[in-house]
Amino acid sequence: MTEKLKITKSSGNVFRDIGFSEEESQDLIIRSRLMLELTKRVEKLGLTQARAANELGVTQPRVSDLMRGKISLFSTEMLIGMLAKLGGEIRVSVKFKKAA
Repeated sequence: MTEKLKITKSSGNVFRDIGFSEEESQDLIIRSRLMLELTKRVEKLGLTQARAANELGVTQPRVSDLMRGKISLFSTEMLIGMLAKLGGEIRVSVKFKKAA
């Protein structure tokens, strides 16, 4: 007998969908985007983890954590600082939902 899968439509925010509060999910989205940009930049520059660590002023295991997406180990402030060290310019955009 085949089980029927229940499919739930996403809200567009995977962190909210898996149970984080609105505030936590927004923070996780921001950190995940910063981590993605930082990882892409390290790869584009062709940096080894050791070289990236030197450029970023952190240890190689810390770069490994970054490259493996260990989001809980990084603050927004830390990620912004790391991006700035690699020449990144961070811009902020805020949107408000329409009032009900």
